[in-house]
Amino acid sequence: MNRYCVIMAGGIGSRFWPLSKNNYPKQFLDILGTGKSFIRATFERFLPLVPAANFVVVTNAAYKQLVLEQLPELTDDQVLCEPMRRNTAPCIAYAVYHILSRCPEASIAVTPADHLVTNETEFHRVIGLGLDFVEQHRDALMTIGIKPSRPETGYGYIEVETVQEGIVPVKNFKEKPDLETAKRFLADGRYFWNSGIFLWSTDAIMSAFRQYLPDLVRLFDEGKPLFGTAEEQEFINRQFEHCENISIDYGVMERSQSRYTVAADFGWSDIGTWGSLYTHAAHDSEANAVTGHAVLVDTRNSVVNVESGYEAVVQGLDHCLVALRDKSLLVCRLDDEQQIKHWVERLT
Repeated sequence: MNRYCVIMAGGIGSRFWPLSKNNYPKQFLDILGTGKSFIRATFERFLPLVPAANFVVVTNAAYKQLVLEQLPELTDDQVLCEPMRRNTAPCIAYAVYHILSRCPEASIAVTPADHLVTNETEFHRVIGLGLDFVEQHRDALMTIGIKPSRPETGYGYIEVETVQEGIVPVKNFKEKPDLETAKRFLADGRYFWNSGIFLWSTDAIMSAFRQYLPDLVRLFDEGKPLFGTAEEQEFINRQFEHCENISIDYGVMERSQSRYTVAADFGWSDIGTWGSLYTHAAHDSEANAVTGHAVLVDTRNSVVNVESGYEAVVQGLDHCLVALRDKSLLVCRLDDEQQIKHWVERLT
């Protein structure tokens, strides 16, 4: 089969501190208590669509062993190591060049490692539909849109010209909006959340890279014969720092004239914040999401997450977050969770 899946797994999930830290970030954790880490769930979600031998994980070198431990079906050469973070465009380019060395006619699904999907049957239908489309339209760049259920300010949006079933051209990409704009998007009906899941053929993405990010292509083309060989990692280590730090959205998708989407509804969330975790977690009678050994007194609408082996008593809180892990404690209002990554920077 010529279908491949690229799992992007190099982030550190700083908004989930103290659960997610540099040495063991979010994608390797079972934050929702499902019995599977995010990356394991992502792998299993795509497995009915892509054979295990055709998965590629792009991650930080420090996480390579974690990937192989959690995805034992993969071989060492299926885990690609970025020497530094350079955003999603270089990450994806690295994976595409590696896949080209194995299968020049591949069609590729690209996905973050740390998202939630609750309706996997519908997910498989939508991704299968999209892969069929990009295999038949070799110039198409496709992203999966999510039908919005609320005026969300934490996601980017995809605008289409007309709403209809199936695959449609993308009119515009919109940055994360303020609340009033998000309400307008929701009421309009032509705007969908940008899931960050992409589908394309090698022909389409390489053509787009050449047109919109020629410097990136020049850097990787210098070592094209080395991809898929023992010299690949040394070449990447040498070249990667020269790559522009740019996302695939900015670098390619917002510029392309051959971009498509399908409006999906398969129970998706990026679980990017404690607030989104709260939304999807089980709640007690006072609307608290509790993990670990904790006694809550006069506390409601809160997240309490206590590491195994520790105990906590929490009293008098409303709409707050309490998290204890690895000798680190966080107590804040849920409304202020976007500040967590900035507060954590002050610890270093």
